Amino acid sequence: MSVVAARLSELGIVLPSIAPASGTYIPHRLVGSLLFISGQIPRIDGVEHYVGIVGEAISPEDGYKAARLCALNLVARVNAALDGDLDRVLACVQLRGFVNAPAGFTGHPAVIDGASDLLIEVFGDNGRHTRTALGAGSLPRGSSVEVDAVFEVAPKA
Repeated sequence: MSVVAARLSELGIVLPSIAPASGTYIPHRLVGSLLFISGQIPRIDGVEHYVGIVGEAISPEDGYKAARLCALNLVARVNAALDGDLDRVLACVQLRGFVNAPAGFTGHPAVIDGASDLLIEVFGDNGRHTRTALGAGSLPRGSSVEVDAVFEVAPKA
């Protein structure tokens, strides 16, 4: 069993199934050693979770949980892109998080910590990343959070 697979098992994390892209884009692209993962929302098995505006319909604590689900989908996408070999991840280079929030909301970083924390739990120090946390007036499907990421990966063995 790979190191990351063992860590997922220890954490009790099961990667969700992933759906095909829902628009005119591709879910990931490998350019050299950089793997770009398209935006992920808190959708599990085709069902959206945490729909609404953080700070209104969704609490910041639930926003954190939504960001965690988004990151879980990121990991599932990376797994698919790397043919199941998550040990190829050398680093999460950058994470961008978007929070569906009202004007005046300032808790974006704490919400996106949900995604950051999950990536560090799964990949250890390789999961540490640069980050941007932004507010958005709306997000696809009414989602409370969306995240995308760039990973550095080792060549296929």
